Amino acid sequence: MSNHWHSNRTQVYWTCKALAQGRTINHMDEIGEVKGWRLGAIIHNLRRKYHWPIETEYKGPERIAHYRLPKRTDWRGLEFPRSAKAVRQSLKEDADTAQGSTPDALGESQDG
Repeated sequence: MSNHWHSNRTQVYWTCKALAQGRTINHMDEIGEVKGWRLGAIIHNLRRKYHWPIETEYKGPERIAHYRLPKRTDWRGLEFPRSAKAVRQSLKEDADTAQGSTPDALGESQDG
């Protein structure tokens, strides 16, 4: 028997990255973006095994769960599951790219 969460690596990776990027996600997002069906189980494991401070808000008459991290959560302080370890490097590269695209970083002056 395999030793994973019964969710493919893409689903766990996607969930971790989306939350770490500050997104609010729900089951329909997961279905549409990674064809997944286990968001509730992934959220449960992130909370229990990895101590992620995930918040849940139930919306609409169907009470659909929407998950997010608190606004001040720093992804650098989170522990990532084995199948999502590469998220940390991806987020770092995204941050480096964003910083590198500022006019000062490109050697351009603010004055024009």
